[in-house]
Amino acid sequence: MEENKFIQKITTIAFKLGQNIYLQALKDAFSTLMPIFVLAGINTMLNSVLFPWVLKGEQLVTAQAYTGAIGNATLNISGLLVAPTIAFFLSKHLKFNNPYSSVVTAISSLFAILPVTTIVSDINNPDTSATTKSVVLFNNIGTQSMFAGIIVGIFATILYIRLTKVRLFEINLGENVPPQISKSFSALIPTMITVSVFGLISFASYMILGKDLITLIVMIIQEPLRKVNTSLPGFVFLYSFGNFLFGLGIHQGVVMNSILDPFLISNITDNMSAFQNGQEIPHILTKPFVTCFPQMGGTGGTISLLIAIFIFSKSKYTRNIAGLSFGPGLFNINEPLIFGIPIVFNLPLMIPFVLMPALYSVIGYYLTLFGLVSKTVVFVPWMTPPIVSGYLATGGDWRIVIAQIVLIILGVFIYLPFLKISDRLQDQKMGIKL
Repeated sequence: MEENKFIQKITTIAFKLGQNIYLQALKDAFSTLMPIFVLAGINTMLNSVLFPWVLKGEQLVTAQAYTGAIGNATLNISGLLVAPTIAFFLSKHLKFNNPYSSVVTAISSLFAILPVTTIVSDINNPDTSATTKSVVLFNNIGTQSMFAGIIVGIFATILYIRLTKVRLFEINLGENVPPQISKSFSALIPTMITVSVFGLISFASYMILGKDLITLIVMIIQEPLRKVNTSLPGFVFLYSFGNFLFGLGIHQGVVMNSILDPFLISNITDNMSAFQNGQEIPHILTKPFVTCFPQMGGTGGTISLLIAIFIFSKSKYTRNIAGLSFGPGLFNINEPLIFGIPIVFNLPLMIPFVLMPALYSVIGYYLTLFGLVSKTVVFVPWMTPPIVSGYLATGGDWRIVIAQIVLIILGVFIYLPFLKISDRLQDQKMGIKL
């Protein structure tokens, strides 16, 4: 009885978490931007693996100039893309009637806090050198500013929407004015105040602390949170908790999409940038790391469960569900299996379903840490099949292919005893004599 109350309480908390409008806006924003990050991954593969392999000399320089342009259109403006996208979806979730004005306000607010740089062509001869002032660097609107984009996207939108509800700031032009013009004038004062507030905060940051606001957000908020969420213990706990919720019927994306993804995506964008520039790869735990290890064949390593069913299971019902689930399972879609067998509220299968990703994550982490497999440097789509995912995500490291095959086989034997218990319980429910 106490156990049921505990599960019910966890389920209620998870449901409320999943309904949180700010987390929903984050999830929707990163889902919308996913094609941009995948394109950045393909671009990294072309620039750093394929082109140097097949092209030489001027041809290579020309090809890499093209990939450089794609890099500028993806990785190097990722922070700039995040702020307005979050502003749009947060406005929709808050049921604000003019979300596009929130987008404009968020972009302007982000630029209000961006540091500007003066470039001197020859610092040794300032009198004769060319000077370019008020330059915004890609470094400040790219991967480094992604979390700043999140902060601005959320807080600029909240402030702006609240200001639009202040009657003192309303500008009513009458009923004969076209709606779009009326909306523009209604947004006038709230937009001006919101952007000015961010500009004032940025100015105060420079004057008092001597640092721009982007740098402060990175130092005070982004890096401490990233160290917790993408440390091995933090990642394993959060990912396992997400799978535990999935075992209770609440999609794992409640945790993954909202809490982990922003940092994992930030990590892979850092890795891709470093890989393109020939620098040391900084991060082990990234979004494609998830695809390569704990999410092989679907979260919970359920590709191993499918193989175990086909080889060892004698339950007709289980084998039929597995047959229907195998095609989607190859592309890491395992909802048919989770709700079909089911794994949901099926304690024997919930145990390996929760523990397998933790095991795979730890093994994958230490294989990478000790240099036995390469770090992930290409943003592969989450539906990339196992084995293919590892090879592509690491820029062509065959060793991770071997590691994935071994882990899948290991998973078969881990799932096997739990599968037998589950089959026995399933047969008992259906009235089949054992």
